[in-house]
Amino acid sequence: MSDGNGSRAPVTIIGLGAMGTALAGAYLAAGHPTTVWNRTGGRAGDLVSRGAVEVPEVASAVAASPLVIVCVLDYPAVREVLDPIGAALSGRVLVNLTNGTPAQARETATWAAGHGVDYLDGGIMAMPPGIGTSDAFVLYSGSEDAFVTYRRELELLGAASYLGTDPGLAALHDLALLSGVYGMFAGFVQAFALAGSENIRATEFVALLTPLLHAMLADLPNWAERIDSGDHTTGVVSNLGMQATAFPNLIRASRDQGVRPDLMAPMQALLDRGVTGGHGKADLTVLVELLTSPAPTKGTPA
Repeated sequence: MSDGNGSRAPVTIIGLGAMGTALAGAYLAAGHPTTVWNRTGGRAGDLVSRGAVEVPEVASAVAASPLVIVCVLDYPAVREVLDPIGAALSGRVLVNLTNGTPAQARETATWAAGHGVDYLDGGIMAMPPGIGTSDAFVLYSGSEDAFVTYRRELELLGAASYLGTDPGLAALHDLALLSGVYGMFAGFVQAFALAGSENIRATEFVALLTPLLHAMLADLPNWAERIDSGDHTTGVVSNLGMQATAFPNLIRASRDQGVRPDLMAPMQALLDRGVTGGHGKADLTVLVELLTSPAPTKGTPA
C-alpha cells in the first residue's frame, strides 16, 4: 500500500528484540518509512543508521504510522505496552506477531475491537535471519480487510498466509507446527544422547539419522489422509501393537546406557493406551484420536 503519491506506506515496529529488529530491517530494506520503539532504549542504533526513526514514547510511535506491528516477549507484555495508549490506536491496523495461544489472540482481538482497532494476529514461521527471504512464511488471522489492505507490506516479511477471520487461528497453526518441530527436536536430543553414551560422534551419527528421517517424512501425506478419513486400519504395514511391543527397548537401552528416558516415556504410555483400547492392529495415526479424546479413568477401557 502506498500513501496515494506512490511512496511507501509508513510502518511502526514496537519491540526490538532479535525478531522485531529483523522486521524493522525488512521494511527499511524495502524503502518504507519505519518508526521503532522499544521499552529498553539503546537497541535501535543500527536501524537508525539505516534510516529508521526511533521515538522515546510508544504513543508517538503509534501516531507515526497507519500500520503498527508489535512483536514482544509475550501477550502480557503486549497489553502492558498497549493498554495505556489504546485510544491512540483507533483507526489503525494492529498486527500482533507475538507468540501466544489462540485464547490470548482472541482476547486481544476483543480488546482491539473495543478501541476501534483493525486487528490481525500472526505467527512467524522463521528465525530472525530468515525474515524477508524465501525461507520465511507468516500466518495471519483476524481482520480480512486489514490483511487485504496491507498484504503487500506483510509479504515483505515472508510469504503471507491468511487463515480466516477467527483471530485465534494463526496462533493455533503456529503452535501446532511448532509441536511438530519440537517433537522432532526431542527425538534428535534422545538419539544423540543415546549414541553419545558410546562415544559415537554426533557428526558421524547424523549421517545415518538424516536419510532415515527423510524417508519417514515422505510418508506424512499418507498419514494425513488416514487422519482425515478416520481409516487407521486399511493397508497397515507396521501396526501399533507391534511398535508398542518393541518401543520399551528404547526405554531400557537408555537406562542401561545412563541416559534419561524422559522424552520417550510419554510416547510409551500413549502406545500402551492404544493397545489397551483395542487399537493394536491400527496404524500409529490412531494416536491422534487418543490425544483428542479424554483419558480413561482407572478401571475403564481406553
